[in-house]
Amino acid sequence: MARIKTWVTTTRENVGSHKVVRMVPADEVAVDAGVKWAAAAVPRHYVSADEIAAVLRELGKPEAAEVLSGKLPVSKRTRSGELGEVLATQYVARELGYRMIARLRWKDSREMPMRGDDLLGVRIVDDVKLEFLKGEAKSRASLSTSTLNEAEAALLSEHGLPTPHALMFVAARLREMGETKLHMKILAAQLRGRIRSGDVLHLLFTFSGNDSLGLLRDHTEAYKGKIRRLGVGLQVPEHQAFIRRVFEKVIRDARAR
Repeated sequence: MARIKTWVTTTRENVGSHKVVRMVPADEVAVDAGVKWAAAAVPRHYVSADEIAAVLRELGKPEAAEVLSGKLPVSKRTRSGELGEVLATQYVARELGYRMIARLRWKDSREMPMRGDDLLGVRIVDDVKLEFLKGEAKSRASLSTSTLNEAEAALLSEHGLPTPHALMFVAARLREMGETKLHMKILAAQLRGRIRSGDVLHLLFTFSGNDSLGLLRDHTEAYKGKIRRLGVGLQVPEHQAFIRRVFEKVIRDARAR
């Protein structure tokens, strides 16, 4: 899948030892491209390709479309939050190179939030060392300081390290996918207390209708901790319309297959 940078213009700033990034589509053509890009990404976050293929093979196209649509959230609030998480997950995996899990596949109900860190990425450096990304994704039509403070509280939980619940969840999913080496390395790092603040990057990812660069810059400047920080703001002025268009296209495309 193409990277998010194919449909946005990106601005980067250093804030001390940290960084902030602003991404915004240049025009309506870019917004349309973003809708198509996001609609292509969403399904795999709710249903695995193997499951859809199996339903298509055994039951048929209408049933496969129903499986997917039955997983998607309905309420505007849940759609907003979960699209923000999908966008953030894609950013972490494709722009930063961390191994990510499409955790929305394991929701108990399509309208219930999941527990644990919004984003937990992991990568192996030099075939030995593990590096982790702990992140929060926030989606708002109008982003505010209070929303960033809410994310900050989550990032600072467990002394800023990934939560045990999130680590165990990701490790278990990786084992199920056959990635046994990474599964065991995560367990060893957690159970033997080998995760240090220097092994972690904090990500605060925002998806909003307003320009978040100034808010992220101020928030990052106020941070006095030792863990590296990256603040990323994706601004789509037509925030609510963008979300609606993405989910409508996901359902329409599923029924057309």
